Amino acid sequence: MEIEKVDESNFAQKVLQTDAPVLVDFYADWCSHCRTIAPVLDELSGEGQVRIAKVDVDKSPGLARKYQVMSIPALLLFENGEVADKRTGSVSKQEILGMVQ
Repeated sequence: MEIEKVDESNFAQKVLQTDAPVLVDFYADWCSHCRTIAPVLDELSGEGQVRIAKVDVDKSPGLARKYQVMSIPALLLFENGEVADKRTGSVSKQEILGMVQ
């Protein structure tokens, strides 16, 4: 599965209105910790473990505000249109797997 970039225009369709759980990575290009977890997310996406979407907080500040993302990286797991779990900061692959299982 490919990681999909989403923004305010398609977030509802790509994240909230899907049947499958979606792990959303709120990030910014300038964030070093965001770059640190990116390979882990790429790996999980390639394994098909979970659908992953990315939201650039600089380009979609409204989404960051709506979901109270105060620091990045922030991983929010959406199930049935609701936030089911949330982690902030650098997290390990095992922690992410724990969120999605």
